[in-house]
Amino acid sequence: MTLHGKGWFIWQIPRCENGQLAAIAETAHAAGLTHLLIKIAERTYAFGYDKDGRDLVAPVVSALRARGMGVWGWHYVYGDDPKREAEAAIKRVTQLGLDGYVIDAEAEYKRPGKASAARTFMQTLRAGLPNTPIALSSYRYPSLHPQLPWAAFLEKCDWVMPQVYWEQMHNPDQQLARCVAEFANVALVGHARPLAPTGAAYGAGQWQATPDDITKFLNKALALKLPAVNFYSWDYARAPGHTALWDAVKNFAWPTTQTPPDIAQRFIDALNASDLAALVRLYHLNAGHVTARRTIIGPEDLSKWYLDLLKNKLAGAKFTLLETSGKGNARRIKWAATGPAPAGKVADGDDTLGLREGLIQYHYFDNVRLA
Repeated sequence: MTLHGKGWFIWQIPRCENGQLAAIAETAHAAGLTHLLIKIAERTYAFGYDKDGRDLVAPVVSALRARGMGVWGWHYVYGDDPKREAEAAIKRVTQLGLDGYVIDAEAEYKRPGKASAARTFMQTLRAGLPNTPIALSSYRYPSLHPQLPWAAFLEKCDWVMPQVYWEQMHNPDQQLARCVAEFANVALVGHARPLAPTGAAYGAGQWQATPDDITKFLNKALALKLPAVNFYSWDYARAPGHTALWDAVKNFAWPTTQTPPDIAQRFIDALNASDLAALVRLYHLNAGHVTARRTIIGPEDLSKWYLDLLKNKLAGAKFTLLETSGKGNARRIKWAATGPAPAGKVADGDDTLGLREGLIQYHYFDNVRLA
């Protein structure tokens, strides 16, 4: 997923819009957000469940995605058991079919010997999430935190999301400029990565960010040609007495990108890119993929099926959209695939899609040989 625009971090879903998923999605959409980042894990444990074991994140993911927003998961890591932490991340991201994953590594990773833990974590993580965008969220000035193993993390990351929290001051534009310069310095961080900074939308002690601070931060991000920004935290900025912070972000007009192509073309593009994550993002979390022989439901089984299709049954094939018909919540897609061997050819692909709020709820795949 290419990040663009404005996003917010969510820590605890029940503290956001009283936990009402429809209200969260509608509030985010009304604010012109392009993406949300929701906490999904802490140490080796999944995060985002209520006291009865119900997953609060999954329905929010569906509600946000149905309104065209991307959803990333963030995870506070400690490095004491890096392999199991990575495995917890892989499981949660796969279960939820997320658009991206954020590593929140802070003080615990400044202890001696943590570079080795970071390498173990990243190797395991990348093996389990080979196509998922991964970002590092940590301190805004690497020069002040040389103990953190920046290079070990960033080597396998796609993005960096520094926490540009200007506590006790009101110069976010100056701090952001310094932050961007430091993360472009490979002598400090090992690997330069696209940057989507996180700004302060909260208070600490007697200090509180101001709407003017937020406007300065956003204007500087655009002046520096940054593709995206985030803010922390939703619950603080939506609380009574603090909503001016939320409104400052909401009312800031971030330049928009062009309208994405129809879902039929996105489906073919994802097949040609062999992008499992992009394919799964086209579906609701409880979507059904149906053939004459079986029905599968959910992102985990969809990922396995598409992996087999693209790595085995139609390995190396080029997909072509021949015809699209239907409108509203129904599509019929006729397609072809040409591969390096006769077994990897399809001349008469003919699929039926049932859509709900712009995503696939029902997919009938009409090809017995590939089912």
